[in-house]
Amino acid sequence: MPLHPSLRALLLAEEQRHGEVQAQLADPQAARDGGRFRALLRESGRLERRQARFAEWQRLERTATEARALAAAEGDAELVALAQAEAVDCAARADALAAELQSELLGGDPLSDRNIILEIRAGTGGDEASLFAAELARMYRRYAERRGFRVEEIACSLSDVGGYKEYVASIEGDAVYDALRFESGVHRVQRVPATEAQGRIHTSTATVAVLPEPEEVEVAIDEADLRIDTYRAGGPGGQAVNKTSSAIRVTHLPSGLVVICQDERSQSRNRSKALRTLRSRLFELAQQRKQDERASDRREQIGGGERSEKIRTWNFPQDRVTDHRIKESFHHLTGVLDGDLAPILTACRRHEMEQRLAALERQTLPDQRTHRAGP
Repeated sequence: MPLHPSLRALLLAEEQRHGEVQAQLADPQAARDGGRFRALLRESGRLERRQARFAEWQRLERTATEARALAAAEGDAELVALAQAEAVDCAARADALAAELQSELLGGDPLSDRNIILEIRAGTGGDEASLFAAELARMYRRYAERRGFRVEEIACSLSDVGGYKEYVASIEGDAVYDALRFESGVHRVQRVPATEAQGRIHTSTATVAVLPEPEEVEVAIDEADLRIDTYRAGGPGGQAVNKTSSAIRVTHLPSGLVVICQDERSQSRNRSKALRTLRSRLFELAQQRKQDERASDRREQIGGGERSEKIRTWNFPQDRVTDHRIKESFHHLTGVLDGDLAPILTACRRHEMEQRLAALERQTLPDQRTHRAGP
């Protein structure tokens, strides 16, 4: 399977970048900055793994070509058969590697290896929206269990009926952001609430934000830009939580962002969690600004993470989940809510890859205007 010329160019550019990263890692100054050093190590590992696969693809392509040439030139039937078998085997392995590289380069994201901060908020629909938000939170926890990810709750605001007005958690593991980046947006649910006496279907919404977690070096927070308020935590949590001023409200004055954390008994731990969430939100804002600069290109692709985008409808009466970005429906809704998200996420990733490859091919087409016949 041949690699698209633009993908080859990208891989060659990454080879140069890998050399630059190795040079920076060798600089004694880099080791003195722990955050920067870890970021460089992570980038180096990612580039090294991809370069190794690219080198192996090149080797297999050469071997397959040489084997085909040998089979064409050789007169001995046994040697011809061996050469043909080697050519077929190498070509098949090269195709598999090319598919992996294409999928990673087209469907991947520079932040794919990051941990995330997951934020879920009840939208329109009152109590029913909060119950749906709680179901989404459980779904992501179950999905994380299946993948071996670690979930740590950061903040949780309960509604009167036991749902979530807001739920914030960190999820750590291998390439968590790559796994869940398609979940950002508005999720709509259509069903008959338990409190509905006449059996009417109600429509409610919940918003999901998947924020890649930055290194501290990537988002510097000036203490002078923060207003930190402490107060007694409200809601369930035990006497120690409710009778001490352990709850933290952090306001980032330049951006106006506010983060509240009250789940821990320790004020310092609440403060640490709040700053962690704030750092991810600021990082998201910075990434969004970068995306806006290339908005015309990004509009052609899915998974932009805009919270105002209605991405999915959960229709309980029809046992159906519809992803509006890829215009595809999936059944067995209860299984999906139990954490079986893989089919939907795979379809989203495939669609994104197809869109990006189509955009890449359009970029490489010759400008037809330069080939018009003269008068």
